[in-house]
Amino acid sequence: MDNHQNNNATLPSFAIAEGAQEIDPKTVAKDLISRFGPTGMDPRISQLIPGFDAPFYQAGLAGYSDAAMRIIARRQGCPLCVTEALLDRTLLAGGKGFAKADLGELHDNVPGGIEDTPLVGQIMGNDPGEMAAGAVKMIEQGKRSHKEYRKMVDSGIGELRSDGAGTFAAIDINLACPVKKISKKSRGGHWLKEPAGAIHILRAVRDAVPDAIPVTVKMRRSFDDTQEMQTNFDYLFDACYDLGCAWVTVHGRTVEQKYLGPSRWDPLKRLVDRNPERLIFGSGDIWDVNQIFRMIGYTGLTGVSVARGCIGNPWIFRQARMILAGNDPQTPTIAEQREVLEQHFDLALAVNAHTRDPELMTAKNMRKFGIKFAAHHPKADEVKKQFIYVKTLEEWREVLEQWYVE
Repeated sequence: MDNHQNNNATLPSFAIAEGAQEIDPKTVAKDLISRFGPTGMDPRISQLIPGFDAPFYQAGLAGYSDAAMRIIARRQGCPLCVTEALLDRTLLAGGKGFAKADLGELHDNVPGGIEDTPLVGQIMGNDPGEMAAGAVKMIEQGKRSHKEYRKMVDSGIGELRSDGAGTFAAIDINLACPVKKISKKSRGGHWLKEPAGAIHILRAVRDAVPDAIPVTVKMRRSFDDTQEMQTNFDYLFDACYDLGCAWVTVHGRTVEQKYLGPSRWDPLKRLVDRNPERLIFGSGDIWDVNQIFRMIGYTGLTGVSVARGCIGNPWIFRQARMILAGNDPQTPTIAEQREVLEQHFDLALAVNAHTRDPELMTAKNMRKFGIKFAAHHPKADEVKKQFIYVKTLEEWREVLEQWYVE
């Protein structure tokens, strides 16, 4: 969830990681290539998810990462994307009875065609049976009736069969979300306080999902900084792998921190040092392409999840590919910015095609992206002000005609 413009989050800043900002991104990239080949990705990852061929991916972002945003990121070099966190009960209800599905509309999170692959579906909940059935329904894209999936919750999950066509490449279990309304309902980051309950969920989902489909986990580095909660984290972290999860992505803030203050990369480094053979991804304060490689270089992580730093900046993935190729990362030209803005609007219009007024819905939703995209314009403040008032497709085009002509 992107909150860094209000009192719930801190403005972009460096993570706490002594010496990390002096690390040369090109040196890190060169080392990755010498170890793993031209992609810089541990081959174990690509074996689990073909196409996941670079040590970074786009995280699930509440209110942002719909199919349109994901496809734009992929066109700029992102190898893998994650959906918003979808509630298990929302999945099982087919979206009915949920005005906004708490954390994500179902129609925003279905695979967006051949361009939107590989895609990881992220789920969140508090009941092992519902989480398992929700994961199955996500993978199968609702091939069975709602009643059949509900029946699974009560009677248990039978052996599943998936032909892989049109399904998600992996299921990600969210044990990280710090939003108050989520933790109050015993979801997301709440489980770092109750690792035994989280383990029941992990086991249920892993048992329900076909072996060929990886199950991954998103966590924060602890619920808070007390020794008890750090012990809980270690216990739950180990359990993820013992239960057969492919990898864990660990965010460098505690649940209690939410989005306030810098993240810490030093606990992630210690985690890798203690678990050198495990696949571990990290996230937190990745605000530009250099931080992708500095986090990897500082911690030794398998790769990096890019979250708020990629909103309005899909070029971060293109720049990361450039660094892996040994080149200097290039900032987008005005023409390239305009092309992406036009593509993003067209894709968003397609995502909103089911709504009563697709153009109005798209114009409203795209304002938040336009505001972020404006940061890359030489006259960022003026362009941002223009995007704030956009309400129609015509007004969107007027901003482009005024500011995005070289």
